Amino acid sequence: MTLNEVMQELEALSDPQTKKTLMRHGAKEPFFGVKVGEMKKILKKTKKNHELSLQLYATGNSDAMYLAGLMADEKKITKEQLEEWVQGAYWYYLCEFAVPWVASETPFGIELALKWIDSKEETIASAGWGTLSSCATVMKDEDLDHQLFSELLDRVAKEIHSAQNRVRYAMNNFIISTACSITALTTKAKDIALKVGAVTVLMDGTACKVPLAAEYIDKNTAMGRIGYKKKTARC
Repeated sequence: MTLNEVMQELEALSDPQTKKTLMRHGAKEPFFGVKVGEMKKILKKTKKNHELSLQLYATGNSDAMYLAGLMADEKKITKEQLEEWVQGAYWYYLCEFAVPWVASETPFGIELALKWIDSKEETIASAGWGTLSSCATVMKDEDLDHQLFSELLDRVAKEIHSAQNRVRYAMNNFIISTACSITALTTKAKDIALKVGAVTVLMDGTACKVPLAAEYIDKNTAMGRIGYKKKTARC
């Protein structure tokens, strides 16, 4: 499929209620308001397509940018291209999901994440923590630096309540992902979750809530899902 063909399909799949909801969460024009399930119908046709994903992301259309994240080829995308993507990821669907998902599946995901979490830009710092969370869920434990992740947990404990709004949300998710996916750090992450307690994040009037990390970890423990790894971060 060509860029024009994909954009035409996205426009045809637009849903007014979805668009209204996404705008409340932070999406801005231009975009159509396409449900993720509908995007995946297009993805079945395109499969992973490096060049097309770059073209879609460059449109600045939030639907196209999110689809680009699902479509990107982690074996072909470069650090420089991901740096461009994170600069353009202006709201949390992009900076906490689409970009981190792709970055975490590349050989340089952690390198980029460690750079991004030091950014003063809220969206970029959020992307960094989101990438680390995804790395924890898709990378084998033996390929992860447990000391690094332990130190990052300590950093979260110190900084989370004073961090920027969406960074707090991403840090909270990092605690959960580390606890549930890196068995050697489950106990420490649970202790950090208890120390941190409830995390306040402004949700712009939406009904979304911040998960209480300790409770979330307990639920996954009860379900026998500690140490579970995903085949892909993308969904």
